[in-house]
Amino acid sequence: MRFLPFRRFSTLLGSVPRTYASISPKFDLSLGKRNRDSIPIPHRSIPEPRGPDLDFVNVVHSHLIHSDWSKLDCLSMGLTAFRVKHILLKTQKDYVLSLEFFNWVATQNPSSHTLETHCIILHILTKRRKFKSAESILRSIIESCSIDFPSKLFESLLYSYRLCDSSPHVFDLLFKTFAHLKKFRNASDTFCRMKDYGFLPTVESCNAYLSSLLNFSRGDIALAFYREMRRSRIYPNSYTLNLVICACCKLGRLDKANVVFEEMGTMGFSPNVASYNTLIAGYCNKGLLSSAMKLRSVMEKNGVPPDVVTFNTLVNGFCKVGKLQEASKLFGEMKGMSLSPTTVTYNILINGYSKAGNCEMGNRLFEEMSRFQVKADILTYNALILGLCKEGKTKKAAYLVRELDEKGLVPNASTFSALIYGQCVQKQSERAFQIYKSMIKSSFTPCDQTFRMLLSTFCENEDYDGAVQLLEEMLNRHKAPDVNNLYELCAGLGQCGKVKTAMMLCSELEAQRLLPEGFDKLKAFGLLPDNKDAFG
Repeated sequence: MRFLPFRRFSTLLGSVPRTYASISPKFDLSLGKRNRDSIPIPHRSIPEPRGPDLDFVNVVHSHLIHSDWSKLDCLSMGLTAFRVKHILLKTQKDYVLSLEFFNWVATQNPSSHTLETHCIILHILTKRRKFKSAESILRSIIESCSIDFPSKLFESLLYSYRLCDSSPHVFDLLFKTFAHLKKFRNASDTFCRMKDYGFLPTVESCNAYLSSLLNFSRGDIALAFYREMRRSRIYPNSYTLNLVICACCKLGRLDKANVVFEEMGTMGFSPNVASYNTLIAGYCNKGLLSSAMKLRSVMEKNGVPPDVVTFNTLVNGFCKVGKLQEASKLFGEMKGMSLSPTTVTYNILINGYSKAGNCEMGNRLFEEMSRFQVKADILTYNALILGLCKEGKTKKAAYLVRELDEKGLVPNASTFSALIYGQCVQKQSERAFQIYKSMIKSSFTPCDQTFRMLLSTFCENEDYDGAVQLLEEMLNRHKAPDVNNLYELCAGLGQCGKVKTAMMLCSELEAQRLLPEGFDKLKAFGLLPDNKDAFG
């Protein structure tokens, strides 16, 4: 995905100034002062109502003041966009009345609502700081599929700004709403246009945008936007800096994350538990567990006690590299500090022991969860099922699957994948394929690893017809086979006198660009001088 408006940012990874001591904001939303160099705000007036229009506006206004809705209902057919605009302007000092009228029009005569009437009510609500009501209206506009409002919204708000004697908060809310809805292109365009007219969003709205970008795995754009915030002289807060640290960590740029972490003090902020946890997670994701543990010691020395998230992150880091003894020690320390392990804590440990083939320890932890009334979820059961399947205990795994219904839990893709794995371990390719079919019926799609494991089991069992059937399924789902599995399948089909079938499959894989890298068709079909070596 490309974000064209961000081309207006001077650099993607430019240098960042170290302090804010001499910086004054270009625009202060609370004061309403604009930069002298900004583009003047345009003004578009609307004609005054005359004759029947004036009479209608006055009558409706009178009925509104007296809350005489029965009489208003009789007038609904006479509503026009022109009349609605003037009634909203006439009632704008009473935002409750304006909103009641706006909603009444939407139910009685929705065709009389236009982009302009929506903008007027947004100005009225944001000026009175009724942001929740305003955002609700904005969301309905932006999410509307039938009206091309989003692209024209800023311009319409701009032209009606002076008409309503509005507040800059209206543009701030527009930017934040685009951010919440993950409309990144619209958000970035709004930010740039706001700057042109001397408006800048609040740091809270900028944080909402940064957070949405990170949730969408766009740490690169988040860092670019942060630099633009700095250039635009928008003061960050501690939450902003935590988001920037998170973006750096997600991009694997721990050096940059540490720079921002160290700079927090010079900016007047002390790193909080979220700051430490974010950086610890960055170290753990890189496998730098000693650095993560050192940082944990630093946070304690600095008077920031670790929380459940800190321990969960560290325990997960050790489990990922198979250091279960260290993970178990941390688990004990956690309980010794009177921090109650959560479902997430137990899931991490059970999953770690299950992957290591230690079902017994996984079951002990599961029983401990029950004793301490920590609720197990589908991830808990999936970890236990995987552990049992790894040890070939498929009957016990099936018992746990039946237990899911009693607990009100629904199997997911990982549940099916674990059961398929268990059957493959026992070389039961047919049973594995039946579970695969159940998985598809339940609207789940296996991951590449599950497909490859199934294909390998079919080939090991010399069930090449089943392997062909599975490969056809993979083709339908645009999944590529493993190069060694494909060699094995072609060799098996060749031995069964089905070279044409193998060639057709390879041609179809090639047509869909799914032929594994390094696959040699001459070698696969035994056309090299030494057939033994060809399939070795």
